[in-house]
Amino acid sequence: MPVDVPALALALDLLGTFVFGLSGGTLAVRRGLDLVGVLALSVAAALAGGMLRDVLLGATPVAALADARYLLAALGAGLVAFLATPLVQRLGKPVMAFDALGLGLFAVTGCRKALAYGLDPPAALLLGVLTAVGGGVVRDLLVAEVPRVLREEVYALAALVGAAVVVTGEALGWAEPPVTLGGVAAAFVLRVVSVRRGWSAPRSPWS
Repeated sequence: MPVDVPALALALDLLGTFVFGLSGGTLAVRRGLDLVGVLALSVAAALAGGMLRDVLLGATPVAALADARYLLAALGAGLVAFLATPLVQRLGKPVMAFDALGLGLFAVTGCRKALAYGLDPPAALLLGVLTAVGGGVVRDLLVAEVPRVLREEVYALAALVGAAVVVTGEALGWAEPPVTLGGVAAAFVLRVVSVRRGWSAPRSPWS
């Protein structure tokens, strides 16, 4: 039975919205924010990257505003984080886990949408990375943290790898569903392994 690729892309985009919302909501709970603060941080983390992607592509009104499912997914994630924190915490490093999954999902969907709008591969790679890191940057800034993309951990590089899988698959004419899922998996695994092993991006010898 053939896979409906547009439906798969929408499903991954909504899943990315939800898991990034969980990362924002979980961080807000950890910082002691009230319900409004938890929901606000969840929405910011979930929607900022996709909104940036759509604005840069000229895809307006942006999907997060044109389709109520995005906002509902973000708010739902915030409520889950607020009401079920003990359950979420059992996953171990939940913010990192959700952030890694959201990173992979948004890197792939952002890159895929950029290619669909006719952007060249380098521009599509860049937009995939911006989509992936945008929500996390806003989330971290709202709680006065240095954004993860600027820290020593492998973060933007993981998003770049996920987007590169999509660009490569597109150039070679491979089927979209396995390429899409492979890109998500590559970004997720690289991010998680880099955190567990303490890998970091190169630093200047003068730093």
